[in-house]
Amino acid sequence: MTLQSLDTPARKGRGIPAPPVRAFLSRYGLVTAFLALWQVSSTVGWVSPAVFPPLDRIAAALWTGIASGALVDDIAISLQRAGLAFGAAVGLGIPMGLLMGQLRPVERALDPILQIFRQTSALALYPVFILLMGLGETSKVFVIFWATLFPILLATIGGVKQVDRKLVEMAESYGATRVQVFRRVILPASVPAIFVGLRLSATTALLLLIAAEMIGANKGIGFQVMNAQYNFQIPLMFAAIFLMAGLGLAANGILVLLQRRLCRWSQD
Repeated sequence: MTLQSLDTPARKGRGIPAPPVRAFLSRYGLVTAFLALWQVSSTVGWVSPAVFPPLDRIAAALWTGIASGALVDDIAISLQRAGLAFGAAVGLGIPMGLLMGQLRPVERALDPILQIFRQTSALALYPVFILLMGLGETSKVFVIFWATLFPILLATIGGVKQVDRKLVEMAESYGATRVQVFRRVILPASVPAIFVGLRLSATTALLLLIAAEMIGANKGIGFQVMNAQYNFQIPLMFAAIFLMAGLGLAANGILVLLQRRLCRWSQD
């Protein structure tokens, strides 16, 4: 009998977690402990269940809302608003950022006014948007678009400026045209920074979505949060909040997967 055979059963008997378990606990251990503490403290009365209901009641409210179709309609409307605003911000922010990052005169001309607008809170301008566009869908989509545009724009500009000039000079020395340099060097090298802006903008879109739907809306997840709070349906209120958090995590996960596929060359 070898030393290894003697040591193996002892290690199994110690109950050492398997590597996947250790990996899960190291990443999600604090979150799991927080949720367990929430459930226990609300159940035994350490905190008021009227203010912080147990997680099982929140899960039941979430399931009831989805099964009845009420929350499904709200999810669809909220995703439509956020998706339109995010798509418009991507369609304008990335081309403008690529242009400003390469052409210094354009950047010098536009940067001062962009910095002024960037420092102005989108929520502070929301009443102005309502006066100009009304209390309907247009103002809600536009305020989300306004807030999500600048992270994409600034990240794109920064990504273009951070491209290694030696790579550009090398491409030019091999006879590459400006269009070829842009397509083969500048654009691929800027993609990681652009995705950072996309992830920030996706989070911002969902945050502004909640605020926009709390004013003058009769549908949407943000409306459900406020409506449940007004009617003291606290489990439903937390269910809508957790639902929005889940949508944010899903959007971030999709962008991370897309970035890994498009930027395999930048992975270690």
